[in-house]
Amino acid sequence: MSGVFKALSDPTRRRVLQLLKARPMSAGELADQFPVSKATMSAHFAVLREADLIAAEKQGRSIIYALRISVLEDALLGFADGLGLGIARSPEARPQEGET
Repeated sequence: MSGVFKALSDPTRRRVLQLLKARPMSAGELADQFPVSKATMSAHFAVLREADLIAAEKQGRSIIYALRISVLEDALLGFADGLGLGIARSPEARPQEGET
């Protein structure tokens, strides 16, 4: 869980997650949204991947990133539970029968 919060601690990485909420995007599309080098963005992507907040899929010469919302939700719910807040996962976000 600490990897998730480390990833969320940076405003650039939080913005990447916001962009990916709309749809999967290529590394180039994402990098074009920020005034930093592609190498810097690559480092941000690595932190997000290590925290398992994004999935990366190679398509030809591009890498397509997609948000893994369930990982974020699990971390936030675990944090809330640790504080004794007792917040339940929303029914829409629960895996359906046959899903993992």
